[in-house]
Amino acid sequence: MWLRYKSKTPYDFSIPIISIGNLSVGGSGKTPLTSALALRYEDVAIILRGYGRESRGLYIVKNKDAILCDVKVSGDEAMIYAHKVPHSLVIVSEDRTKGIEKAKELGAKIIFLDDAYSKHGIKKLDFLIDVTVANKRCFPSGAFRERLWNSKEAYVLQEGSDFKRVVELKDKYDKMSLVTAIARPQRLDKFLPSVVSKHYFEDHYSFKKSELEDILSNDGSDSLLVTYKDFVKVQSFGLPLSLLDLHVEVDEKVYEIIGNYIAKEN
Repeated sequence: MWLRYKSKTPYDFSIPIISIGNLSVGGSGKTPLTSALALRYEDVAIILRGYGRESRGLYIVKNKDAILCDVKVSGDEAMIYAHKVPHSLVIVSEDRTKGIEKAKELGAKIIFLDDAYSKHGIKKLDFLIDVTVANKRCFPSGAFRERLWNSKEAYVLQEGSDFKRVVELKDKYDKMSLVTAIARPQRLDKFLPSVVSKHYFEDHYSFKKSELEDILSNDGSDSLLVTYKDFVKVQSFGLPLSLLDLHVEVDEKVYEIIGNYIAKEN
């Protein structure tokens, strides 16, 4: 990772690019934070790899007017952006360079990259969400994918001071079974109402309708309690759903950093 970092020269795409990432393996809240930030700006594009999707290559998940594919093509996180940031372009591409060029072609004036700290060949503003872990070694012996290199500028954001999570429970039922496929699902515990049971699946898992029907039947529940990341994958099943709808409130100092960066780039 060090050699890869040192071998790259950041390329200037002549457009403000902001990356929201984290150094550790697993979830940290990148998606809701990126959504909140992108909502502030016009002519915005969100570009991500589209981890867990059943497609490869570049896809325009959403243009400014409509969603253009289903969740199997886009992946769950891209579909969240398509719903949560309705005025944005959403593009999935393993090659972020191609995604940036396509976004510019489609009229974007500012780009947010989901989880792109390691894309050292792109000139950008880097935000990293701090995640507290006991083992600070790098993978495979620890939780970190790479280091915060001393010679690389990045802003480290702390939950609670730089942003805070707000959760709204929608379509509540008396008896609900929690079903979720997010990384570190224990993060939900402080937001949970009373539930009949908790069913954890691996991150980005593709649910089958029959297994969810079995959970409802075996638990005797009235609905499945899901996050938005799960919701976009199961809403078409026609099952009773309750939603833990998460968004974040961002401190104005973060927007000031972005504003200064945009002004400098323009």
